[in-house]
Amino acid sequence: MSASARRPRAVPLSQVWCEFCLTTVLLLAVVTLVRWLRAPASPLYIGDLRIALAVAGPAAGMLVVALILSPWGRRSGGHMNPAVTVAVWLMDVFPGVSVLPYVVAQLAGSVLGAFLGRIVWGPVVSGPAVDYAALQPAPGWSPPAVFLAETGCILVLTLAVGFLLAYPAFGRLLPQTVGACIALTVVVFGPLSGGSANPARQFGPAVLAGQTTDLAIYMLAPVLGAVLGASVHHLLYRRFQLREPLTYKLAGAGPSGTVAR
Repeated sequence: MSASARRPRAVPLSQVWCEFCLTTVLLLAVVTLVRWLRAPASPLYIGDLRIALAVAGPAAGMLVVALILSPWGRRSGGHMNPAVTVAVWLMDVFPGVSVLPYVVAQLAGSVLGAFLGRIVWGPVVSGPAVDYAALQPAPGWSPPAVFLAETGCILVLTLAVGFLLAYPAFGRLLPQTVGACIALTVVVFGPLSGGSANPARQFGPAVLAGQTTDLAIYMLAPVLGAVLGASVHHLLYRRFQLREPLTYKLAGAGPSGTVAR
């Protein structure tokens, strides 16, 4: 089947709205998590950054799994990440005309979610301890190193998504796989590059916190990783004559190949 035949038409506005709501909830939860773990006045405060990230990583991963499997996630696809949207578009299962609306919805949800965190938790969110949950690289990490790390994380995730979306028997494991990748990214790269691997994760917090120095890296590197990952995906599938993805929805396809709804 040709790529044009497999790629669906523009998604309805209701799905764009779901993607906006999902990203808003995600960022509100992220700000809340950082507020509880990193604000010194919090009863759950963890002073050691690596230990805090070891707690935050699995929590963030489980949150993403829950959002993907939620009714909103099943309807929109549960991307919550512009790089994921670009990846499934380049793998010919997401309409190109809907990429921009999804990305705009994700970035707008990022800003709103971080802003709601400030409203819910008060001035502590805008203080230096939390700073809207904006990420920063470790002092010894240069911009090229951060760019490479952010690119590599999404490249690996894109390959995993492409494979699991093609095989319904394994596709049911995709939400958990995405969650595990996010958890590992936060735990391993959080103390180093910041461990974002998602432009929407950094956009709202960085804008509201005024931390725009490295924002271009966090915005562009994951998208490049998605482009490279999709390119490698196509090369591997042509070389070994494997299946192509069946859907852009991260909840996967059913046993018969039907898209999760």
